Amino acid sequence: MYGNDIPELLGEVEAAEAALREAAARDTEATGGEVAYFEAVIQADQKIEPRDWMPDSYRKTLIRQIAQHAHSEIIGMQPEGNWISRAPTLKRKAILLAKVQDEAGHGLYLYAAAETLGVSRDELVDKLLAGRQKYSSIFNYPTLTWADVGAIGWLVDGAAIVNQVPLCRCSYGPYARAMIRICKEESFHQRQGFEILHTLSHGTGGQRAMAQDAVDRWWYPSLAMFGPPDADSTHSEQSMAWKIKRFSNDELRQRFVDMCVQQAGVLGLTLPDPDLRWNEDRQAYDFTQPDYDELMQVIKGNGPCNRQRMAHRRRAHDEGAWVREAAAAYAKKKAAA
Repeated sequence: MYGNDIPELLGEVEAAEAALREAAARDTEATGGEVAYFEAVIQADQKIEPRDWMPDSYRKTLIRQIAQHAHSEIIGMQPEGNWISRAPTLKRKAILLAKVQDEAGHGLYLYAAAETLGVSRDELVDKLLAGRQKYSSIFNYPTLTWADVGAIGWLVDGAAIVNQVPLCRCSYGPYARAMIRICKEESFHQRQGFEILHTLSHGTGGQRAMAQDAVDRWWYPSLAMFGPPDADSTHSEQSMAWKIKRFSNDELRQRFVDMCVQQAGVLGLTLPDPDLRWNEDRQAYDFTQPDYDELMQVIKGNGPCNRQRMAHRRRAHDEGAWVREAAAAYAKKKAAA
């Protein structure tokens, strides 16, 4: 393929897109209107694309969810970024640096997906900085020791995988496609954390104690990542009807617990729940629910590191203004040329 083929290919792509739009219009007319077409696509387990009509409430739900997800990836760089210069070996530093860079990339994919819904990235960032949009509560807890980096990888990224793999089948195409790549990278992050904890738990007595302490502190915040119980969840029922979500908060939380019990046995570490036990009737583990009152307090801005995280994000945004201005000037100059 040579460079002079590109205009022809672009023309073919444009023609294909036009054909798709015409087909969608015909289908819409045949099914009795836009609402019927939208519902038919959802029920057929197909993808809604940016060119398709969608209810305003569907669009707003996606913007809220994708924005919160994107913000979480960006804010989530802070707890681990704090340990890049203090990781115990050069290899550990390089691996952690690569992971933090991955999180920045995840934020980029997700902001791009949100932009297909007609909202600008600048608008989303402004809402985050103004406190009008949220990010995951888990990132408002401190990383006190090197073992915390391992616990974040094993528990936090593990919970993210359980929560996000079903999103690869989300009914909105751009979000689903972004999640495929994100989940592949998150699986490496989870393995990295597991390997850190495994090394510590099979090391000296002090290292093992450090690993157990980290798991003790991160277990319940990780359980809370799945959100409030189904009975108290505001958005889950409608999101599941639209096939944005595929499983309820409680279903995902149970999957996570069942997965972690087996992995903790390999690590030789104990999950901090004296009531954790196998239920033969349910074929699943009974466990103590996280403190949802604490979750609500952290979401409202009263967690251990809420103010620190947002102050750092605002400072980085302000100090990076010159980079954005330079990029915009370069793009304008290039377009003019």
